[in-house]
Amino acid sequence: MLAFANIVTNRFLPNWAYVPWNVGVGVGIIWVARHEVTLTEMGFTRWRRGLQWGAALFGITGLVLLVGLALPLTHDMFHDKRVAASEWAWFYHSMIRIPLGTAFLEETAFRAVLPALLAVRWGVVRGCVGASALFGLWHVLPSLGLHRVNPTITNLVGTGAGSTVMTVLLAVCGTSATGLLWCWMRYRSGSILATMLGHVATNSIAYTIAFWIAP
Repeated sequence: MLAFANIVTNRFLPNWAYVPWNVGVGVGIIWVARHEVTLTEMGFTRWRRGLQWGAALFGITGLVLLVGLALPLTHDMFHDKRVAASEWAWFYHSMIRIPLGTAFLEETAFRAVLPALLAVRWGVVRGCVGASALFGLWHVLPSLGLHRVNPTITNLVGTGAGSTVMTVLLAVCGTSATGLLWCWMRYRSGSILATMLGHVATNSIAYTIAFWIAP
């Protein structure tokens, strides 16, 4: 289901359908997974603790991103040609598309459903490793061409024949490592809400900063 959804999203889906499609996929995989694991095993409980962890993650993430903006070494990472110029586009992407279309599906899939299903067979640690590796592969299609829109990635991998391969490898390795860290946070907090809020902070705050500094 996720492999099919990934191809549809990145190759065929119109922009207006991104949010309802991803919400539908997220709900669908929860429904399928409930035949094997419980909502508690997937982390859809302990909302108060999840909110506490999520609020802390949100604040820490925002601070780290602002420090990154202030440092010359990482400042250019926030320049992205895909960021739209209008206030409505900023609102839609940071407040609707990212929280509902991106964070909800990815956290549901790779920090709730897949770790719980794989843990039944392999145990929690190997389940998290497997889910995080799949989270890395999930970013193969979205990372194609990333070096053409972000100057930091361009400077890192260049524009030669192997630049696309290097970009994809960096994206897969980086998101796999991030996924493993967030899996730990999800199990430590006991709630998927914690990493959902952390994910929203990472993407939405970064998008907001990119919008602010766009020429």
